[in-house]
Amino acid sequence: MIRVVITGIGAVTPLGNSFPDSWNAIKAGISGIQPVTKVSAVHLKWKAAGELKNFRADAYLGSREQRRLDPFVHYAVAAATMSAEDAGLIQPQIQYPHDDYITSGGVIIGSSRGGISTLEKAFMNMKNSGLNTQGYRLSSYLMPATTISMAASSIAQKLGTNGYCLALSNACASGSNAIGEAYRLLKAGFKGPLIAGGTDAPICRLCIEGYGRSGALSKAEPRYASRPFDRHRDGFVLSEGACTLVLENLGSALKRGAKVYGEVIGYGNTVDAFHQTKPDIRGEIHALRSALDEAGMATDGIDYISAHGTSTPIGDHVEAEAILAAFGEKAPHIPVSAIKSMTGHMLAASGAFEAACTAMSLREGVVPPTINTREKDSRCGINLITERSSVTIKTALSSSFGFGGVNAVLVLRKLESPN
Repeated sequence: MIRVVITGIGAVTPLGNSFPDSWNAIKAGISGIQPVTKVSAVHLKWKAAGELKNFRADAYLGSREQRRLDPFVHYAVAAATMSAEDAGLIQPQIQYPHDDYITSGGVIIGSSRGGISTLEKAFMNMKNSGLNTQGYRLSSYLMPATTISMAASSIAQKLGTNGYCLALSNACASGSNAIGEAYRLLKAGFKGPLIAGGTDAPICRLCIEGYGRSGALSKAEPRYASRPFDRHRDGFVLSEGACTLVLENLGSALKRGAKVYGEVIGYGNTVDAFHQTKPDIRGEIHALRSALDEAGMATDGIDYISAHGTSTPIGDHVEAEAILAAFGEKAPHIPVSAIKSMTGHMLAASGAFEAACTAMSLREGVVPPTINTREKDSRCGINLITERSSVTIKTALSSSFGFGGVNAVLVLRKLESPN
């Protein structure tokens, strides 16, 4: 049986421009959400955003590449480079023939919105010039710069990976789906490694007002706007970022002496087939049970759940009910946390980042806090953790749910023995 492990993690988030910085902030219960600055909020009802701070794309891309690519690609390349370095895939001193290894590997990246901020900017420039090409010429790179596949292909180009390349767009589940599909591919015999995760850069007027008009965004004061499972929650906070994981088969990881964060043992990918925006409890239960079934796990084998927990009234309620239904009598005793309380919703990046943090929870025995939840919603009867806790965690679950009823659930296990 082929076992799949996580050997590298990279991220840029509102909490930090590396995964270690972001993870340390998560454990400390620090919020990365502030008043939006990338868009004028003067006439907006939604004032909060999770923006990257002091991110330097020039550490990963040349000036010409930066101009020709949307920020969602910048973030993805940065995260992927860091994850490959963390896994030892691009370090010259590694004895394993890593050049051939990474070249024969692959990239699977999810994104919900792709290059939407660049598209918005181009349209506004056209509008300001009278919607004609005489006053303003569109860049010849506009289309390739903004297509969702450009994140995956740019990573492949940067790292010299030419074995497999796939882009996914499955709403907010995209990052988790990318990791799940990488896991399935490796289980099927792909030699790997695979760099998988999610990226989005949606802090633009179109996204803020679009999500806001749909009723999904919080209007609360930025510092406390993201408050999953709180009785007074009123929506999520839109954020940006990227996170990628290096996945490979256990045999290859051991052969080259790679450190292992954890093992992926299950993946549930389902759709509600119900509504454009409203979640359906049956679909979420199905996703949870599918992931457990693939992992060969009973419900009493899960020690921790990293919830999707976006802070929307209906979303959090349905997710809590799904957990209670799927785990039965065990549910009230399983620690649950929602780290979007600190990051906001990075769309595709959130699922990947939450999976990475779940791997760290396994490794360090830490359940991160859910901040800002001052009065728990009595209708959400889960065991929500609001203070950092030290718990023995052997197996954990990370969930992502998106518009259109798309659901992705990952089951991770602490690697006790390579045998």
